[in-house]
Amino acid sequence: MNREFIEAIEDLEKEKQISKDILIDAIESALVSAYKKNYGTSQNVRVNIDREEGDIDVYMCKDVVEEVEDEMYQISLEDAREFDPRYEIGDVVEWQVTPRDFGRIAAQTAKQVVVQRIREAERGMVYDDYSQRQGELVTGTVQRISGGTIFVNMGRTEGILAVSEQVPGEHYQINDRIKVYIMDVRRTTKGPQVFLSRSHPGLVRRLFELEVPEIEDGIVKIQNIAREAGSRTKIAVWTEDENVDPVGSCVGPRGVRVQTIVDELGGEKIDIIVWSDDPEELIASVLSPAKVEKVIISDTEKAATVVVPDFQLSLAIGKEGQNVRLAAKLSGWKIDIKSHTQYEEMGDIEYYDEEAPAEEADAPEIVETEEA
Repeated sequence: MNREFIEAIEDLEKEKQISKDILIDAIESALVSAYKKNYGTSQNVRVNIDREEGDIDVYMCKDVVEEVEDEMYQISLEDAREFDPRYEIGDVVEWQVTPRDFGRIAAQTAKQVVVQRIREAERGMVYDDYSQRQGELVTGTVQRISGGTIFVNMGRTEGILAVSEQVPGEHYQINDRIKVYIMDVRRTTKGPQVFLSRSHPGLVRRLFELEVPEIEDGIVKIQNIAREAGSRTKIAVWTEDENVDPVGSCVGPRGVRVQTIVDELGGEKIDIIVWSDDPEELIASVLSPAKVEKVIISDTEKAATVVVPDFQLSLAIGKEGQNVRLAAKLSGWKIDIKSHTQYEEMGDIEYYDEEAPAEEADAPEIVETEEA
């Protein structure tokens, strides 16, 4: 150990952001173990590294006692006073026992400890960085594919895109650029692992924040998102500003904004509706692209019966029930859909009075990216 060693530690402190004191303390602890291992002793020793010059010394340490019970750790007052007459019971006697060839062992041990601490520190910094970025959208490069799992190079670390978090129909090759959502970050024995997703609704949220300035600025708010990745997404937006059209802001001029997101999602259909605190209005909107004639609310069960024209029943339900399933998830209400004829057969005669269906006049504003 010498001054060059201390300078190297100081350089590491600046480059890797690891405290010099933490490194030296770790080396001192490791040297204690190395001393005991190489010199076959279990006695109590202490290693000291000079913080300025890098000189290293090993000291034997024993407690001063009246009656010695363990010679490895204790020394009598009489023997202690041979070193210094000022010693009293309870003091600790230290004397230097540094072996001549200990410098070689110390250098090897210090190298191992420094490498290990750098690795631990870098892992810690990666974990801290990405755990704070959980829920963000990042761009990476496909580095390798194993058993269907895609490993994404994100610069400082590698992210894991499991098969369950991929979108059906999407395929990637090595070196492809890919936008992914940071779903979770965990500490493991192999270091931090960053779990990614392409199917999470949060991915759609972040894409809209990137493409729609009004959302990024907080003028338009995303109230909720329901998604079946690779097929269809419903997103409800809202604003307090009367002069801003929340749906129009998301669609963009000539549909440019929403089309950019659709392209990123591989053609996934996106329905954008205006959020409402009125359950009837909200449920009528979320069933886009179907037109709704009537919504009957049951607050006690948080359920709604929705009446649609006969020719739009299948559209309202959607392929394999997808449209109503997403609508229920987006609104938070259980939805039962009836056709005009089915509802009439239930005996609601008054509903079919000529003056009754005034609700159709104020159809909710609905935008969809593609015909269902």
